[in-house]
This record gives sequence, structure tokens and C-alpha cells, in this order.
Amino acid sequence: MAHVITDDCTACGTCIDECPVEAISEGDIYTIDPELCTDCGACVDVCPVEAIHEA
Repeated sequence: MAHVITDDCTACGTCIDECPVEAISEGDIYTIDPELCTDCGACVDVCPVEAIHEA
């Protein structure tokens, strides 16, 4: 199951560098491409505002 980024995202960019498959896209609120996400959870561990959760 892919992860999602909630509206709590502050667009700090921390998660982008941690994603091994480059599934995260920048924007006002970042998004995760469910087709690319491998559910590794690396982004969840580094998010400072806990905005990333399982879909």
C-alpha cells in the first residue's frame, strides 16, 4: 500500500531526498506517486510534522 502526504505537509523537502524511487513530487503540498511508491517508509521516518501516512 502506497503512502500519502496530508495537508499537514509544510513542503520542507526532507522526504524527497529519502525516497529511493523518486516517488515524491514537489508542490505547495508534496505528493507521492502510488505507482512508484514501494512502501518502504523512509519518508515517514524523516517527516518533521508527521504528514506522511499509509493510504
